[in-house]
Parts: sequence; structure tokens; C-alpha cells
Amino acid sequence: MTMAQWDDLAPRVFSAIGMLAVGAFAIMQGGTVFIVLLAAICGLMAWELARMLQPEGKAAALQLGALGAGAVLAAAYLPPAFSLPVVLAPALVGLSLLKQNRGVFIAYMPMIMLAGLGGILLRLEHGVAWTLWLVAVVVVTDVAGYFAGRMIGGPKFWPRVSPKKTWSGTIAGWVGAAVVAVWFMLDLGAGPGLIGISVALSMASQMGDIAESAIKRKMGVKDSSHLIPGHGGLLDRFDGMLGALMLFLIAGQLAGFPPGVE
Repeated sequence: MTMAQWDDLAPRVFSAIGMLAVGAFAIMQGGTVFIVLLAAICGLMAWELARMLQPEGKAAALQLGALGAGAVLAAAYLPPAFSLPVVLAPALVGLSLLKQNRGVFIAYMPMIMLAGLGGILLRLEHGVAWTLWLVAVVVVTDVAGYFAGRMIGGPKFWPRVSPKKTWSGTIAGWVGAAVVAVWFMLDLGAGPGLIGISVALSMASQMGDIAESAIKRKMGVKDSSHLIPGHGGLLDRFDGMLGALMLFLIAGQLAGFPPGVE
């Protein structure tokens, strides 16, 4: 372990504190504040995705970013029957605007949009505490994986796609998610099923990270953009959140949530 391994720690910490402060404020406020912030984040991630896949298509990236933000914003105020097709519409529009890597776009853009819808439903239907639970699962997964991966190291999880991710960091993320689950079980009176759900969301978070790493590797870029010091772009920071929110949107509707609240 060398000091070079920790060169990005300071900017990551300061940026993370800022993002957590803004995010916590929006979650606590709820309503329009939360919805507008979530829509803006989804729009910027759509913009970053389009820029990566077609670097010379700046106009198309701006259009898709604006369309993505508008779709998430509209979905928050539409009846449930209309919200799903509305958030998926930007992915279809992108097929006509992009001339390169359209297969990657149509595979990943719906993930961004469904995560936006999942975030809206989580906050509006389940409130502040459960929204903070999901955020805590993703953040602790990332933090535990970061430190375990650098301090313990060991075999790589999937070196061809994500060269820095290790099995030690991956497993540490699952353990961290289980600890978060126990904390919220005690605080909210949820059943033990929350542990399994939290670990599953941790895994989905890691898959979201790997999916974005695969795109960056394919396109030969280090970061999705340079919007956040120490973190790169919003996709680099929220890729795990995309995986967790998309799984929550699907599993939460099928299995019912929260589990066993007394």
C-alpha cells in the first residue's frame, strides 16, 4: 500500500460531503425540491452518457439531457400508468439523435430514467427514513469497498471491466450493507428480511458501477465528465445508485415494501 493509492481521497471526501449535504437537504424537504434535484441529476447523467458515446454530438447530448430531466420531472406529477412510458421515451428519442453506439445507449439510458422514477416513488410513497436507508446502503457499499480494496487488496473482481475492483472490496460492501440494514431494523422496526434486501441492493449497486466502468472502458475515457472534483462526473458518482434504485423499483413493486414493519 502506497501513498499514491490515497491521492484522490481528499477531493473525494470534500466532494462527497458537499453532495451528501445537498442530497440530505433535498430528501428532508421532499416535494418539489427533491423532484427538481433528482430530475436535474438524471438529465446531467443522460448528457454525460450521450457525450461519452458520441463525443462530437454536443447538440444531441444537450437535447437528451434536457429531455431526460423533463421526463423525470413530468413523471413525478403524472398518474402511474403514464409515468413509465414517459421516463422511457428519451431512450427511444436517443436512437434517432445518436449515430454511434446506439446499442449501448438503449441499454443504459433506461437505467438512468428508471432509477429516477424509482427515487421519486421511494421518497413519495415511503418517506424520508426509507429514502435515507437506500442512500446509506449505496454509500456504505461504496465507502467500504473503497477502503477494503485499498487496504486489503487481493484478487480482482472483474479485471477486464473494472481493474480496481477487488473481491475484498466487493464483500466489504455486502457486509456494510448488512450493518446498515441492522441499524434501520432497530430504528424502524423492520423485519430481518431487510438484511437480504439491503445486500441485494448492495450487489445491484456494484453491478451499476461495473456497467458504467464497461462503458468507459469501451469508449476509452477515465471519467464520464469533470463536474465533480475527485469523482469525475455524476455517472461516476451515482452509477451505484442507479443499480440500487432500479432494483428497488422492480422488486419493491413485485414483493412489497417495507418488509415486516411492526
